Amino acid sequence: MKQTLMNSSQREQFWNTLNDTYPNPRCELNYTNDFSLMVAIILSAQSTDKNVNKVTEKLFPIADTPKKIIELGIDGIKVFTKSINYFNNKTKHIFELATILVEKYNSEMPHDFDTLLTLPGIGRKTANVFLNIVEHAPNIGVDTHVFRLCHRLKICTGKTPQEIEQKLQKLVPEWYKPDVALALVLHGRYICTAKKPKCIECPLANVCISNEKRL
Repeated sequence: MKQTLMNSSQREQFWNTLNDTYPNPRCELNYTNDFSLMVAIILSAQSTDKNVNKVTEKLFPIADTPKKIIELGIDGIKVFTKSINYFNNKTKHIFELATILVEKYNSEMPHDFDTLLTLPGIGRKTANVFLNIVEHAPNIGVDTHVFRLCHRLKICTGKTPQEIEQKLQKLVPEWYKPDVALALVLHGRYICTAKKPKCIECPLANVCISNEKRL
């Protein structure tokens, strides 16, 4: 009979092994400051970090602050962002975000979760990822990798990213909350991939209860 979910002992082993495998995980988006990080995170929704970095390596030398983004204008931003999925909406949100930051926040990105949620283009995942990176805060951003791995590896299940986030906040030990999301993202991006997971070479194979493909 297949086990439904990891038990507490298995989760403890899993967190420890994940931490050993990806010590001090880092975001792979390129950025120059808090605002440019948020721009990169907004652009990364339903796109890859690799594609976003190709865009921002050209955009940020020209405009990496709210004022410079405003000066560039929506059409000017689109020259750089047009290769990104949903670039029209994302570009509009980035321009609106820059405008509000200049008008209300002295061009600085707020670091308060609830305030971030009031800003254009910023939802729970985006706010969590931002605070997790800039402050190494225990916020758990649930992207497609984290959502997929939680189900596939039987860590927890949920119908929405927010449900997964809430469950992870209860299941992940406090010491590991600042690193768990980034580690799962890296594992999902390079090993436990969506279509062809590399189970045979997986460094977590010994603590994975969903390893049928290795047998």
